[in-house]
Amino acid sequence: MEQVKFKDLGLIDYQTAWDYQTELHKQVVDRKLENRQRKKDGQPTLSLLHHLLFCEHPPVYTLGKSGSLDHLLLKEEELSDGGFTFYKINRGGDITYHGPGQIVGYPILDLDGFFNDVHKYVRYLEEAVIRTLADFGIEAGREEGYTGVWLPEMDTQPKRKICAIGVHLSRWVTMHGFAFNVNTQLQHFENIIPCGIQEEDKAVTSMAKELGRPMDLSLVKEKLRQHFAQLFGFGFE
Repeated sequence: MEQVKFKDLGLIDYQTAWDYQTELHKQVVDRKLENRQRKKDGQPTLSLLHHLLFCEHPPVYTLGKSGSLDHLLLKEEELSDGGFTFYKINRGGDITYHGPGQIVGYPILDLDGFFNDVHKYVRYLEEAVIRTLADFGIEAGREEGYTGVWLPEMDTQPKRKICAIGVHLSRWVTMHGFAFNVNTQLQHFENIIPCGIQEEDKAVTSMAKELGRPMDLSLVKEKLRQHFAQLFGFGFE
């Protein structure tokens, strides 16, 4: 069974977390390359390295490499006046918001230890969130043609996205991950076209909005952590 180092970084600046991710990603790739050389030399290989980071960020908008800057609806001075930062980053996907009350997850996994399938990896990220929501009585699933986790249309409510996903892989080692709206300030999504989705029958939501009460973030994190371990079949160091 693969072992994963888990760390909750708490509230952390986006750039600081990105730099930390990059450092860990390099360590995982370096271990992979070292093992390849060890195999050639007939030496025993070392265990693979894996990390799972949870955190929250101060209010920030991030734009993926396939996104459009037109989906940011604020000017530069409006960003700073509103207390927001903005980054263009190397994950897939379009623009999204991160802020307090949101669980941002950064799995840095060497998929050689699990499976070499990007589509399956994204489905597993979604499934961990879907199962966590079910623990709290929220029915969620997927929306054809889109990534992320969605709540079904009901009554006067449109389909609602509760978790965005954007990943980057290099040498089958993952970076970036997901943003799960728990107690997130949803009005901050009004400053962007979230994930570039402009359809009127789609919106953004959070657990707090759906259940009508603020959630215990630590409890949601623990449920989510458990589902990750069960799905991928790993243990925590």
